[in-house]
Amino acid sequence: MASTEPESSQTPPSAGENGSEPANLSKKQAKKEAQKAERLRKQQEAAAAAAASVESAEADPFSGNYGDVPTEEIQSKAISGRRWTEIGSLDAELADRTVLIRGAAQAIRPVSKKMVFLVVRHSVSTVQCVLVVNKECVSPQMVKFATGLSKESIVDVEGVVSIPKEPIKGTTQQVEVQVRKLFCVNRAVQNLPINIEDAARSEMEFEKAEQTGEQLVRVGQDTRLNYRVLDVRTPANQATFRIQCHVEDMFRRFLLSEGFVGIHTPKLVPGSSEGGAAVFKLDYKGQPACLAQSPQLYKQMAICGGFGRVFEVGSVFRAEDSFTHRHLCEFVGLDVEMEIKEHYFEVCDIVDRLFVAMFDYLNENCKKELDAINKQYPFEPLKYLRKTLRLTFLEGVQMLKEAGIEVDPFGDLNTEAEKKLGQLVREKYDTEFYILYRYPLAVRPFYTMPCYDDLAYSNSFDVFIRGEEIISGAQRIHLPELLTKRAEACGIDVKTISTYIDSFRYGAPPHGGFGVGLERVVMLFCALNNIRKTSLFPRDPQRLVP
Repeated sequence: MASTEPESSQTPPSAGENGSEPANLSKKQAKKEAQKAERLRKQQEAAAAAAASVESAEADPFSGNYGDVPTEEIQSKAISGRRWTEIGSLDAELADRTVLIRGAAQAIRPVSKKMVFLVVRHSVSTVQCVLVVNKECVSPQMVKFATGLSKESIVDVEGVVSIPKEPIKGTTQQVEVQVRKLFCVNRAVQNLPINIEDAARSEMEFEKAEQTGEQLVRVGQDTRLNYRVLDVRTPANQATFRIQCHVEDMFRRFLLSEGFVGIHTPKLVPGSSEGGAAVFKLDYKGQPACLAQSPQLYKQMAICGGFGRVFEVGSVFRAEDSFTHRHLCEFVGLDVEMEIKEHYFEVCDIVDRLFVAMFDYLNENCKKELDAINKQYPFEPLKYLRKTLRLTFLEGVQMLKEAGIEVDPFGDLNTEAEKKLGQLVREKYDTEFYILYRYPLAVRPFYTMPCYDDLAYSNSFDVFIRGEEIISGAQRIHLPELLTKRAEACGIDVKTISTYIDSFRYGAPPHGGFGVGLERVVMLFCALNNIRKTSLFPRDPQRLVP
């Protein structure tokens, strides 16, 4: 039977014929030949594509109105003097005006070959852009280009602002941009690991979908954190970290207005700053050291240094294996220390006024952000009083006892007891923000001043939001002999904190202070269920990336 394979048009040369290589090429040479052929094929394909592109460009008179921006054009080549408009400022007052905007292509909805809708987002603001084929500036090829963009690609849009006849659903801006020019500055990959629309869904949306039988993708917490740069693009996350910025700003501004001085303390320290083994140990040029659990010792030394009132915003490191919704291995500490004249309630007064001012500011100035969070994670506004409620630890224990919960009057409150007490306080006093003071000395750090009338208790306090502790504070021991005795009793090697104790030998005023975690404040104010939602790139016992 004749072969069905086509015959070669040439006979392979024999060994040595015309100076050629032997017919039986080595595997290595064959591989090189194959690679060479593949390179030639790709070059031919690229040339064909380029020729087709040129031909298409010649056929499209509006080819200069769209396309991918060449790399050299975004390498700070020149300053054009063009004026840009923020998407969040697009409103009816700009109607009929030409604007130039930049943002991410959040949604691309082709209607036909002659029309496509493009939703562009920047920060928390979105606007609908419309491309319609016309004789002035938009070609079918331009619509095709827009349709082929991948979601989250960065685009520049030039167009005319118009007011639609019907309200626009799904965008923050109630105007449209009639596109005249469209350029892609940077293309995102075609298949994103997280769909922003999926990551932004509320629990209510999932419940409705379940009732109708619609299948929606639920993005889990670990997946969110693995692709955090995408996750934080959702409206709720954008709002959360803007609120966090305002909390930090209010903390600074209020304390500066009260005569406090901002300081920065070392994060590399010998030994542990508060005792215990839960520290991140490291080698410091041959010396044992660790990351600071707190700026506590140094902010007290600053008081001894004559600053009077100090605060710090800085990283704090805790190596506890706490797999809870409210613990991190690294967080942002908001710390305060101040001289007191007569009573540690002077510190409580600062806490009271600081946080009431902070809550008022957020409620009055962050409505847009709070609404964005509330849309995905619904919550009730925080209840708080003009004058913050103060209860003794024993009063709290008694309230719990009357509710049928027994608590050790010389121990600490566990999470369950804290939540129950928060519920009881809300029911009785109509507040979710309160101070519990005069804690048992045994559950406080070594530097806490004991009570004058009962050495089993201390001049200390905790502050709670929605039944969870956010602040620990106290009057500090400023007497070196008593401080040494307490450190030894708590099992701390006094040699590792000798410079700290010595600082009180040179004349030290009575003082007190407190510390609070920035992420925890935002989490509880917005009633979020996990502190990882309020940490930009969280570090917990199992996560060191991204």
